[in-house]
Amino acid sequence: MKIQLNKAHYPVTALGPGRRIGIWTQGCSIQCPGCVSLDTWKPDRSKSIEVAALIAWCKRVCGGATDGVNISGGEPFDQPKALGAQLDGLIRWRRASGQPFDILCYSGYRVERLRKEHPRLLERLDALMCDPFVEALATERPWRGSDNQRLVPLTPLGHERYDAHVDAAPGGPKRFQVVADANRIWFVGIPHRGDLDRIEQACAERGVSLAATSWRA
Repeated sequence: MKIQLNKAHYPVTALGPGRRIGIWTQGCSIQCPGCVSLDTWKPDRSKSIEVAALIAWCKRVCGGATDGVNISGGEPFDQPKALGAQLDGLIRWRRASGQPFDILCYSGYRVERLRKEHPRLLERLDALMCDPFVEALATERPWRGSDNQRLVPLTPLGHERYDAHVDAAPGGPKRFQVVADANRIWFVGIPHRGDLDRIEQACAERGVSLAATSWRA
């Protein structure tokens, strides 16, 4: 089984509790206006990877121990069979290792729709951050892109980790990480409106131009 993958990173510390593995799928049919990840919208088979290889990478990159795994995109539920295989692999790893990491999935679909169309996938998640991004509903609430988005715990572990954050009030500045590899610089987290344009302007003022940006891909 293969999954179309945009990127993966460890550690992620800006999108959930603890040090987490972040997995971003490729392809999104929802395409919310104002999305800062336009580079994840178009399906791309050239970015396909075997799910088994992705799970092996997860185990290796965190040294066998992590606080959680985030699955985002793109839209993970647009690849339901691959998402199911990925969740099965993560759950097998969790059982075999005894590591109590949680699995949090971001989706632009509403939980009511997912319960009708993909109930077996929801059964394998500990928590879901759901609903479409709405650019006009800016929020200071943690881990969310817009104020309408809901955090839904789904298992006892999910309730343990996330109940305190379901109705979380705005709390301090939003956090996001800067990650660099051989070919690109990218951000992990949810910035304030205009943050990315301000970063681009600050780079330009210092003589650094960005060849391409995900929010104008």
